[in-house]
Amino acid sequence: MILHTVLDCLDYRSILLFVFVFLLMADILKNRNPPNYPPGPWSLPFFGNILTDLEPKTMLKLAEKYGNVFSLRKGREKMVFVAGYKMAKEALVTQGENVVDRPDVPLFSKVFKGIGLIFSNGYMWKKHRRFAGTYFKYFGEGKKTMELSIQQECVFLCQAMEDEQGGYFNPMVMLHNAVSNVICTLVLGHRFDYSDAKFQNLLRLNNECVYLSGSTLAQLYNLWPRLFDYLPGPHQTIFSNYDQITTVLKEEIAKHKKDWDPSDPRDFIDAYFGEMDKMAADSEAGFTTKSLVICTLDLFEAGTESAATTLRWCLVYMMKYPEIQKKVQAEIDRVIGQARQPCMADLPNMPYTDAVIHETQRFSDILPLGFPKMTSNDSTLGGYFIPKGTSITAIITSVLNDQSEWETPNTFNPGHFLDSQGRFRRRDAFYPFSAGLRACLGEQLARMELFLFFTFLLQRFTLSPPPGEEVDIDPLLGFTYFPKPYKMCAMPR
Repeated sequence: MILHTVLDCLDYRSILLFVFVFLLMADILKNRNPPNYPPGPWSLPFFGNILTDLEPKTMLKLAEKYGNVFSLRKGREKMVFVAGYKMAKEALVTQGENVVDRPDVPLFSKVFKGIGLIFSNGYMWKKHRRFAGTYFKYFGEGKKTMELSIQQECVFLCQAMEDEQGGYFNPMVMLHNAVSNVICTLVLGHRFDYSDAKFQNLLRLNNECVYLSGSTLAQLYNLWPRLFDYLPGPHQTIFSNYDQITTVLKEEIAKHKKDWDPSDPRDFIDAYFGEMDKMAADSEAGFTTKSLVICTLDLFEAGTESAATTLRWCLVYMMKYPEIQKKVQAEIDRVIGQARQPCMADLPNMPYTDAVIHETQRFSDILPLGFPKMTSNDSTLGGYFIPKGTSITAIITSVLNDQSEWETPNTFNPGHFLDSQGRFRRRDAFYPFSAGLRACLGEQLARMELFLFFTFLLQRFTLSPPPGEEVDIDPLLGFTYFPKPYKMCAMPR
């Protein structure tokens, strides 16, 4: 009776106002920060910091305002960001055991399903990481398979450039062809011809995913995935592209299964089949055909994008700074000459070339925010309390441009990696592969690719832009920083 009387006294506006206030209070109470939580900008009820773009320049400005440990909230998800070398090292290395998991990012979880090499967690991740590391160490580095594959691909790449006959062309597709063929050889057991339509479509689909994943519209999917599943947008293109890529990978896996010889593994897929048999009784390790598909996708994407994009930057900088290009070529001529291909044994004798490659990685800063991680336990970071399950992102661009670590952070300067005697020197704040337990699995392969491709190209060609055209080194931002489209001439030496 009392309830009916109260309801009779209320109109629809009053009811809506009551519901709104109730939900508002519930949101405030649910999302209030614990004591000593990292500071950050004020967030809107329900939406959090939805108007704050997760792009590098914005993150750096927030670090200047709130300090090297600050927080944001996107919808329900709380995120902590760390800036500068010292704080990044504390988060990724010193507290690496507590900051090793991956958070649930709906845009990626829908594709990678929390399995595989990059987005899995806990026991499954440890087992897969150990298996992949062993494979690359013994099947790749141990048998020299990696180096031989890269050297072979160098020949194909240079032939493709020679076919341009000194004309001006965009090298993007060629570089992605070459780099992707290396990982395809190691994972699938074969390379693709540069004219292979299926291969070109795979690379196009993957490039589009990398570009779109960094867009603001695609990131909105992470806030309301159930809603956006029914709405058009770049997220639908991303999902469609990955479906097409995984379909091709499933076909490759099926072909391998038909003629698999357990005693003679030819590549990563064959080795994974062997591990599936070996770990059949350990279901928590997750060695299944479903996981194999995601592992091959992980390796195909990560093994293509980062090294190919870095090589694109290498060529841009050599055109922008021809005096540096001449010094690299002089070192190549002195150490290697023109009669043979470069090999990894040449690297210790080529400090200037090594410094130029490292400076390209530092200055191009292709993955400025890295991959997010998540605390597996309550932690303290920079004196702040970080609850278990909090997403943590190290702002890699703040490490690679830390003014307390680099003499001229805003200048392309190979001298950052040379001592007073011209010898190569390592730098603690060199984090292009991230750091800690989740550091890039393919770091060794990427280092080999960058050195061998770069030295072979400059051994064979002198690179220059079109006459009268200024070389633009301002980046474009997708999920990575990549160069604006450019054309160059590769003139045989």
